[in-house]
Amino acid sequence: MLRKFSHFLVLSVVMVFIMLLMWGFTGNDFMNLGNFQSMAYQMPELGVLSLAMMIAMLTSGINLSIIATANLSGIVIALILTNTLSADNGSAGTIWVVALAILAGLIVSALVGALNGFLIAVLDISPILATLGTMIMVSGISIVLTEGYVISGFPPAMLAIGNGDLLGIPVPILVFLACAGVMSVILNNTPLGTRIYLLGSNPVACFYSGVDNRAVLFRTYIISGIYSGVAAVIMISRFNSAKADYGESYLLLTVLAAVLGGVSAAGGFGKVSGLFLSLVILQMISSGLNLMGISNFLTLALWGIVLIVVMVINYFIENQQQKRRIA
Repeated sequence: MLRKFSHFLVLSVVMVFIMLLMWGFTGNDFMNLGNFQSMAYQMPELGVLSLAMMIAMLTSGINLSIIATANLSGIVIALILTNTLSADNGSAGTIWVVALAILAGLIVSALVGALNGFLIAVLDISPILATLGTMIMVSGISIVLTEGYVISGFPPAMLAIGNGDLLGIPVPILVFLACAGVMSVILNNTPLGTRIYLLGSNPVACFYSGVDNRAVLFRTYIISGIYSGVAAVIMISRFNSAKADYGESYLLLTVLAAVLGGVSAAGGFGKVSGLFLSLVILQMISSGLNLMGISNFLTLALWGIVLIVVMVINYFIENQQQKRRIA
């Protein structure tokens, strides 16, 4: 518990420092409502994808197929919308078609997650190899479906998810907060969450305590797949288009966000609250440097520097805590 609190405290201090630093360099351009609204529109898709990566990493695994899954899910939604709404269906009919298209996309992403779960849990294939194979397969299916082209032209009901607001609050951030809340409840308040942490920290002890490790892994990757589908909904509605190679740069960023947020690469440790703070830190750096007109390549470098700094600080804190326990 002390380790989790210390990491959360470090992230909180880093977040405040970054906010003050960006405020000092950009002035009121950074600390205004418009900039925070812009960040609230940009962060959710990476945030939901990071949640999909996080839950896989907690089991000491990884899901390299989250981006490919999101793209396939988005393409399925886009194909249904563009082929069904060519004629005027009326506003009520449009909403129903959008809802059914989103449901179909989520089912597709859940099926990809189930395939990952089957390969990893039942066939005992390494998560990195299983999800790499799934990623390549799903990417190929997406290219076949789109023939490499962009699918665009969605109805307003769909675009409102990625670009609308509710009482001034961007809808995408509300979707992300809902996803984060559900993930937090799953991990902290359900037997499945307890088993995910136990499996990640000690799979042998988890097995001998009566837990079906295979069932836990299978469900974990289905949840990861569904979250990829939710990210697809946000992504295609914000861009008003779907394509086979959208968001490819997000894959390593999700790992960065998860590790920065305190998720152990070895599994068993990590909280949604830490992931949320890490996403806010990364987004503030990106937005601040963008306001200063600095290259995106430097943004990537600074993200890496922040990760290294946080890891070094945590190392010294944990060393001090260990020395006190020994003394």
